[in-house]
Amino acid sequence: MQQQLRLITIPVSHYCEKVRWSLDYLKLPYVEQPHMPPFHRLSTTKFGGKSAPVLVTKDGNFIDSTDILKYLDLISDEVKLYSNNPEYQQQIEELEDFFDEKLGKSVRSWGYFYGIENKKVIRDKWCQGVPLIEKLLFPIVYPKMRSIVKKKYIVDEESVAQAYEQIKSVFAKVSDLLADGREYLIGDKISAADITFAALTAPILQPPQHPIKSSESRKLPKKMLSGIKEFRGTIAGQFALDLYENWRYER
Repeated sequence: MQQQLRLITIPVSHYCEKVRWSLDYLKLPYVEQPHMPPFHRLSTTKFGGKSAPVLVTKDGNFIDSTDILKYLDLISDEVKLYSNNPEYQQQIEELEDFFDEKLGKSVRSWGYFYGIENKKVIRDKWCQGVPLIEKLLFPIVYPKMRSIVKKKYIVDEESVAQAYEQIKSVFAKVSDLLADGREYLIGDKISAADITFAALTAPILQPPQHPIKSSESRKLPKKMLSGIKEFRGTIAGQFALDLYENWRYER
């Protein structure tokens, strides 16, 4: 009998979505424990993590999304996230790390730049699925958390311009990889590289299959909507949206 895993998340986090999607894809039983900032720290610190995701298992606790995926691949009986082909495995791992560092952080900065001052948007995103007490406390913690987010992720005009260019660069790289007609980034089946790319682009592509519902368009700034439309129109953007449509199934 498989162990039941516990996944501590900030539900809207694209790094948490990377892990959540992998668990669903591998059909591994788990319980999600969702929290909004800063209340997630009350759970993650008990297991050695500062942020989310954190995966609690009988074999120990994992506090990095890539380490989590490698552990899930190890305990999955049939479906795998990494190839048995050593060359493919190395390429998958390199792409995953590249997306985590270059794409995920830039998407986070870009999204927060346009959203963090909009209390309604942040409430919609942060409060989905979290305990009632956290929802009730949102109006109290939001002003302080807004300041923390802006400082921690350097949310300003200069940083968002750099983030935008970084995202465009990553999308161009992925589009180039797909130019030869391949169905997946590496090999002949979906891998950790594909899931990582699609999950980390979700905030700027707004795929309808995402388990956290998208914000209503009328709540989003026009420049943000313009960016979403631009990225959706790329080869890489369409690839990620197709992955969500074809492979993002829930338990």
